[in-house]
Amino acid sequence: MGATKPEDHSLAVLSLLLAATLWGVVWYPLRLLEDAGLAGLWVTLVAYGAALITGLPVLWRLRRGMPGGPVLLLMALAAGWLNVSFILAMLEGTVVRVLLLFFLSPLWSLLLAWLLLGERLHRTSFSLLALALVGALVMLWNPALGWPWPQEQADWLALSAGVAFAFNNVLARRLVLVPVAIKAVASWCGVVVVALAGLLLLQPAWPPVGPGPWLGAVLLGWFGFVVMTLATLHGVSRLPVQRSAIILPVELVVGALSAWWLAKEMVQPQEWIGGTLIVTAAFISARRRGGV
Repeated sequence: MGATKPEDHSLAVLSLLLAATLWGVVWYPLRLLEDAGLAGLWVTLVAYGAALITGLPVLWRLRRGMPGGPVLLLMALAAGWLNVSFILAMLEGTVVRVLLLFFLSPLWSLLLAWLLLGERLHRTSFSLLALALVGALVMLWNPALGWPWPQEQADWLALSAGVAFAFNNVLARRLVLVPVAIKAVASWCGVVVVALAGLLLLQPAWPPVGPGPWLGAVLLGWFGFVVMTLATLHGVSRLPVQRSAIILPVELVVGALSAWWLAKEMVQPQEWIGGTLIVTAAFISARRRGGV
């Protein structure tokens, strides 16, 4: 028998690099739309509603049964919370701080892989968990506030988005036989449902804006979130969960540079130290578990 040809993951890696770059700069058009009068939940609903429209042909073909079952439904809800909470965190907090807290997701990936996939946690895994946790504590430490819990709503949103991202990636990996288009449409459905639920619970007034911001949100959905979702799902569906973790922090670099350039946001030394520990834990974890 001949040797098995190793699978070429080049396209998956490029897809994740594209997705990470776009996610690192998407905060800017989101803030422009918010400044124009379209609040975060409205932007999310319209943009992902527009994305969902592009997936209507897929929904029509699957009207008699959706492959993936309950796992796909859970993935859709996780994607919904991930995107809504991430967008709101980006609008309320500073870009780099939100991204650093979001990138605790490899920590949650290790725990979820243990809980849901039965993967063993070795001594090195516990060490990496501790390293990432120490990084978070360093970032959040403020002597005036006592114990280093998240200090603002944006912090909590960013942390919860990271948990949802890890959960979404684990489930997407389990649904490797389900086409990316189906997972993308399910994700957009999840975001629309969560955004609608948020609007119904909070009952914000209809935004008093002209057609321009609404059109901008639609275009962001079509040319931003559609591309970002498909690229992310293509990458995480074909790469091991922990190998994805070595690529996605590119988003952090792009976000830091774009926030410094476009918003003049400065990163405190404490946040750089904590963030370095978090990204180091993600990098080591990806190399050890991803085989790269």
